[in-house]
Amino acid sequence: MPLPISASRFTRPALALALAAALLPLPPAAQAQKSATEGTPAAANESFEPRSGQAGKDVIWVPTPLEIVEAMLDMAGVKAGDKLVDLGAGDGRIAIAAAKRGASATGIEYNPDMVALSQRNAAKAGVSNARFVQGDIFQSDFSDADVVTMYLLPVLNERLRPQLLDMKPGTRVASHQFTMGNWKPDARQSVVGHEALFWVVPAKVGGTWQVDYRVPEIAGDLRIDLKQQYQELEARATWGSVETAVSDVKLSGPNIQFTIADGRGGTHRFAARAGHDGKMTGTVDVAGRQQPFSAARINSVGSL
Repeated sequence: MPLPISASRFTRPALALALAAALLPLPPAAQAQKSATEGTPAAANESFEPRSGQAGKDVIWVPTPLEIVEAMLDMAGVKAGDKLVDLGAGDGRIAIAAAKRGASATGIEYNPDMVALSQRNAAKAGVSNARFVQGDIFQSDFSDADVVTMYLLPVLNERLRPQLLDMKPGTRVASHQFTMGNWKPDARQSVVGHEALFWVVPAKVGGTWQVDYRVPEIAGDLRIDLKQQYQELEARATWGSVETAVSDVKLSGPNIQFTIADGRGGTHRFAARAGHDGKMTGTVDVAGRQQPFSAARINSVGSL
């Protein structure tokens, strides 16, 4: 079966070569490097110089073009005060670029020589808010990050997907070149023949919600049923025993909006934030007048 080849950097031309190479025995030099990175981390080699295409733990290493680095950070809106984690940091260029924007950046890289190289590159760039650690990205805790960046193979992105979806709603994720399986990106951009892809981790809102919102002329409670696949929602609503139309349903991170018709020619535009606690709070706009509302999830059928 095809084997992914570091948790570092990859390009389309390199992909075919990497997958083919994965089916063949590694040459002696690559075997030596592989054994050095897969066991107890070896002492960093201060004279180490990386080679594009060198073997790593999960994929071969190919540097991300600087134009793509900036596009990824732009799409993720990286700013001062953000916590960014780069998975498979390679030579550190993404974390260093984020640090230059004022973010607190951490690069996780399996190869200790690459970690030391990244530290040297950060020192040369004059940034003190970028740190690099040796570790396996699949064994690392980066749950407090505001932004996650990566340049991995699709199979590795999909392996990371459950962990990413369990992060706080609103976490921003940027990938160079490769997708996240059936989790569609919120945005994508082509730059110098490469692609930057971007996702926002959605709140888990699937299920039935009891809405605490009353209209004197309408009898009964308002309930909304949400069927969720990542950031995409299908919605049905009932007001009392009458099914009513739902439109303009959108979810971005913790922010949800939907519009419900009341059957009397009126529309009620809801905008809220959904939390991990199964609660939703926000405002309803009716003909330009706003009032608060809340909702509680009474079952989670249809959630992620």
